[in-house]
Amino acid sequence: MSRVRIVEDVDECRTLWDQVMPKQVITDLWEVRSCFQRHFQNPLRFIVKEEHGMVLGLLPLSWIKESHCHGFFPGETWQGATWLEQNRIFAIGSWGRADMLAHCPGPYNLRYVNWGNSPQSSRLEVDEVGYLFHPPAYDYRMDNYFSSFSGKSLKQIRRELAQLESHGAKYRYGRLADLELMLTLNRARFGCESYFSDPRFAQSFLDLAGLLAEKGWLRVVTLLLGGQAAAVDMGCVYKGTYTLLAGGTNPDWPGAAKMMNLHQMEMACRMRVREVDFLCGDFTWKKNFHLVPRPLYKISSPSAALGNDAPAEYQAA
Repeated sequence: MSRVRIVEDVDECRTLWDQVMPKQVITDLWEVRSCFQRHFQNPLRFIVKEEHGMVLGLLPLSWIKESHCHGFFPGETWQGATWLEQNRIFAIGSWGRADMLAHCPGPYNLRYVNWGNSPQSSRLEVDEVGYLFHPPAYDYRMDNYFSSFSGKSLKQIRRELAQLESHGAKYRYGRLADLELMLTLNRARFGCESYFSDPRFAQSFLDLAGLLAEKGWLRVVTLLLGGQAAAVDMGCVYKGTYTLLAGGTNPDWPGAAKMMNLHQMEMACRMRVREVDFLCGDFTWKKNFHLVPRPLYKISSPSAALGNDAPAEYQAA
């Protein structure tokens, strides 16, 4: 006999997650998401479909009090937006993902959904577009990559880089203390729009950096211009994907972000990774740099915008 139930115990939720979720990208890992759960402490609402002891479906949700709706676990929200990407709804056989959503006990707003190669994705709302760089497509050579640019664009890029390099550009790697500087630079640039302006998110990110360092996956790169830190990037390498997780730039050095991004792509070629994930965000440079778009999707219940029809116990959570 089959049944659908809601699991709220964190240990049981982890067991279910580890049992059925793929481990393809860094955000598929429970340990990564628990870095955020530790500080946001959103109540878990995992919807699970079971039959004869087998899990047929899993929708891992958290109740986000600030947004008055459910979001993907762990619900690390800042100004109504979550951050973790490539969220999944697990379902096998005839038990579909739409059925999982139908059993959600309140409003939901699910961001950055990876719907796989399902033809249903064409009917979903695109949330944001992520951008990828594929080193194998250029035989791991930056000169092959630059050959894809027009002569005019390439000349402009090289002129901008030469101007910065005249200040004695240097890079340093793996300095964990630079992560605090990255947070400071990011907050200085984006102000209250920065995720890191929320202490919970900032501490979650530092915990994530510690986890990645322990696993040997962390990459910290700092660009120095004129002896001054002009940009700091944090990324990780997992299963052939180099993911750029966050960064901060010094406004005294216009163009430093472009220089850092090209250096990251050069590093990826040297590491011979399969792809570089620059995450979502419609920044002009991503299109100008010929990165490959990958849409992620948003799924919301009609009542999610109202934020007032969740069960009473959820509203109080």
